[in-house]
Amino acid sequence: MTIIKAAVCGALGRMGRKVIQAVLARPDMRLSGIIEGPDCPQVGRSLAAALGGEAPADLTLTADFAQGVRGADVYIDFTTIPASLGYLARAVELGLPAVIGTTGLSPADQERLIKAGRSIPVLWAPNMSIGISALYKVVGDLARTLGPDYDVEIVELHHRHKLDAPSGTALKLLEAAALGKSRDPALSLVSGRQGQAGPRRDEEIGVLAGRGGDVVGDHTVYFLGPGERLELTHRAHTRDTFARGAVRVAAWLAGRPPGLYTLEDAF
Repeated sequence: MTIIKAAVCGALGRMGRKVIQAVLARPDMRLSGIIEGPDCPQVGRSLAAALGGEAPADLTLTADFAQGVRGADVYIDFTTIPASLGYLARAVELGLPAVIGTTGLSPADQERLIKAGRSIPVLWAPNMSIGISALYKVVGDLARTLGPDYDVEIVELHHRHKLDAPSGTALKLLEAAALGKSRDPALSLVSGRQGQAGPRRDEEIGVLAGRGGDVVGDHTVYFLGPGERLELTHRAHTRDTFARGAVRVAAWLAGRPPGLYTLEDAF
């Protein structure tokens, strides 16, 4: 059995801890390095000490990306936009495959992913769950099948600490629906309505973002037609779902040729 060695960026974050556990749970993977930001007070300590004995004692938390990924076949990153883009630039220099789950990337940031994909294999997804990957496809297919008589609206709900809105997942769902209707996603987005907004334009796809509590992630897509409506909902009950998906695609990505890959490619 081939063992895939994976390094994890943002090791002490909410997602980083889950990713570490998911890597350790797989017999075909080994945790080879852990990376945190330079301001992290735990840098220099063993991961076992930093996490309370949940990880191998021989791994030391580092702020040096090159040191942390030494010997790795792939790295997994759930951090912030500046950190992710910085790690990606170093990964290109090192020829290291990248799995990125950081959300809120702008179109310009995504262009940097495309450019990096010319040199290394990159898989970026704002939501790493298998169920969401299936939902993207179903939404596109339904938009094509139901046609122009059915309006599409998207509602997403996340925890109070989430930084970006609408969620990256909601925007991907909007993209799937708009393309299914042969429309430009950028011209379809309406993020909230207020006051005398006027009648709904045919090309609109509304995206409403709710924030509160500890909600991991809920997304509902409405297809609203004459005399009926369809509602498709995905609810993530735990971040373990995203971590398992990220680790699964990391095992798949290691050894692939350069390119910008999607969840659909992996799943």
